[in-house]
Amino acid sequence: MNLTAENHRIPLSDGNSIPLLGLGTYADPQKTPKGSCLEAVKIAIDAGYRHIDGAFVYFNEHEVGQAIREKIAEGKIKREDIFYCGKLWNTCHPPELVRPTLEKTLKILQLDYVDLYIIELPMAFKPGDALYPRDENGKFIYHETDLCATWEAMEACKDAGLAKSIGVSNFNRRQLEMIMNKPGLKYKPVSNQVECHPYFTQPKLLEFCRQHDIVIVGYSPLGTSRDESWVNVSSPPLLKDPLLNAIGKKYNKTAAQIALRFNIQRGVVVIPKSFNPQRIRENFQIFDFSLTEKEMKEIEALNKNVRYVELLM
Repeated sequence: MNLTAENHRIPLSDGNSIPLLGLGTYADPQKTPKGSCLEAVKIAIDAGYRHIDGAFVYFNEHEVGQAIREKIAEGKIKREDIFYCGKLWNTCHPPELVRPTLEKTLKILQLDYVDLYIIELPMAFKPGDALYPRDENGKFIYHETDLCATWEAMEACKDAGLAKSIGVSNFNRRQLEMIMNKPGLKYKPVSNQVECHPYFTQPKLLEFCRQHDIVIVGYSPLGTSRDESWVNVSSPPLLKDPLLNAIGKKYNKTAAQIALRFNIQRGVVVIPKSFNPQRIRENFQIFDFSLTEKEMKEIEALNKNVRYVELLM
């Protein structure tokens, strides 16, 4: 795969295309200073990023939208240059809630459409104002969901021009097949966003998705933060891996740059999250070198089936 900074997009099955490198904007609203996402997105756009991954539950889509609009006003980009991915949250799976939820996202972003809209998880919480509804014992309150009915509402959003492409996240093969085998399917998912990095390479899911023209978008492509409230911190930190660091030394790159390059050479889109200006720029410097076939195989062999983001809910 010949990848350059200018030509780092891969086609989606609906004729759209997605940049192989994006900026993840996940943030804990309790710990993230206001305005940091706004600055990060502006720095990323200046550095060359055109793919921004966000979500309603990150509570910063207003900052993402503002950054995009400011860069358009400066003449740095046009709206069509940017690929924005938004997500349907677990409390919004009932079909009648799907379009109003997307419309709410668009209102927050102050944009006319998203480039990709995805079902964030294949399970639902009880609809209502609480994003993480719990009972009196602190247990999550789930909601019986019909993923096929939710998907039909997603298709209607695409038909209405509110989303250019539609996809899913955290779906396994069985759940993908449920959608693809749905009677009267109009559009299949173009992408599946899942955790993917050298310690969790997802070979079977990647092969299945390749066979069905579904692009894998890898979140936590650098491992992830060591926040024990939601991360398995007993797993070894990916970026301290001796092999990634040794290969990095050869190319004068960091272990993070090697991990990102590994995935994009496999055709996996990566969305590293960073609000650090230096790291945002560094993560983009992965289009000026290539890993050899031997190095790719060595990194593939690091797979430990380690899932950092355990999604304990």
